[in-house]
Amino acid sequence: MGTFKIEGGHQLKGAIKPQGAKNEALQILCAVLLTSETVTIHNIPDIVDVNKLIALLDHLGVTVKKLGPNSYSFKADAIDLQYLESEDFKTKGRGLRGSIMIVGPLLARFGKGYIPKPGGDKIGRRRLDTHFEGFIKLGASFRYNKEDHFYGVEAKTLKGTYMLLDEASVTGTANIVMAAVLAKGKTTIYNAACEPYLQQLCKMLNRMGAKITGIGSNMLHIEGVESLGGTEHTMLPDMIEIGSWIGLAAMTKSELTITDVSWDDLGLIPNVFRKLGITVERQGDNIHIPKHTNGYEIQDFIDGSILTIADAPWPGFTPDLLSIILVVAAQAKGEVLIHQKMFESRLFFVDKLIDMGAKIILCDPHRATVIGHNFKSTLKATTMTSPDIRAGISLLIAALSAKGTSIIHNIEQIDRGYERIDERLRAIGAKIERLEGN
Repeated sequence: MGTFKIEGGHQLKGAIKPQGAKNEALQILCAVLLTSETVTIHNIPDIVDVNKLIALLDHLGVTVKKLGPNSYSFKADAIDLQYLESEDFKTKGRGLRGSIMIVGPLLARFGKGYIPKPGGDKIGRRRLDTHFEGFIKLGASFRYNKEDHFYGVEAKTLKGTYMLLDEASVTGTANIVMAAVLAKGKTTIYNAACEPYLQQLCKMLNRMGAKITGIGSNMLHIEGVESLGGTEHTMLPDMIEIGSWIGLAAMTKSELTITDVSWDDLGLIPNVFRKLGITVERQGDNIHIPKHTNGYEIQDFIDGSILTIADAPWPGFTPDLLSIILVVAAQAKGEVLIHQKMFESRLFFVDKLIDMGAKIILCDPHRATVIGHNFKSTLKATTMTSPDIRAGISLLIAALSAKGTSIIHNIEQIDRGYERIDERLRAIGAKIERLEGN
């Protein structure tokens, strides 16, 4: 188990470029299964979850070629469908949440798709009903082996239909869209997810020959086509990493520039940080965070009541950044209520922040009230263990702002979502060391 040793309390300075978007990569990589032609993808983040998916595609028979840093070509012209029923597939498929999205493309192109119950973050229940209900509405038969938690869908022909999703699931929408592009007839998906990464997937599929309209809205219309061709695609920057760097700059009173952020795809993110009193300046397609020498003050609502920041499906505020908002609020002036609506176990890491001296009241599994220190006292260094990706980066930010030397164990969780984070942080002045095998 890897460990980070962090000497906190140092100001950082310089520029940092966000990696390619993890959540987009997991969708886009699965889409290469929809064609036998070559698909070239750029700005792929070099992180554990994405590398596991690339390895899984390789085992399935996809020809994978690394063209350069963060660029690959994929050619799915010799898929081994028997591998789907192997013990090796059952083991590797459980290793990451994104593996569920191979099912839609496989079902559409080959008439069957199987997957073991996927793994991923321990952040509460993340059900798969939306995915499989969508496949069933397209005409697939469904089966589930309870003994080894193995899911399967099969269909000789998928037929377009109207469906109203029970939740605006991003991965569920992506999976259903990838199945519907090769179905016969027209599919309408209402209450579809519409976040930028899903838009990117739809635009890429259209370049491959799909006919998808309504992109960016919660109602997608898909005219099925006979086959798809190859294409070239570049990932957006990772908005969660961008938000992480905004929070890091504020917590460490550092002046940072975050480059090439694709401002138009950030939605509410800049304004939510501004509500915490953080200055977020737009400079072309960069974000500049000046040094917050005098701290930052949380805004109240206009009637004087305490600010509440809650997550919601896009274009609402992404749940992946609530952990960052919570830790950044710990040094703000004022109070804020954090309401994590979409996942039930993401706030349980706050006990570690409380141990560091943060004033946080965990109201229930979904809500926490943060009373900011206004930098009148610093967080204390401690030893902790990262429970998931987003909590892990939040604890890392807390450690970088704390006085003394902190230890974070189980950093594999952080590596799942952040590329070479220790190297990139050292480049802007962070005192962070990776200790392997502890």
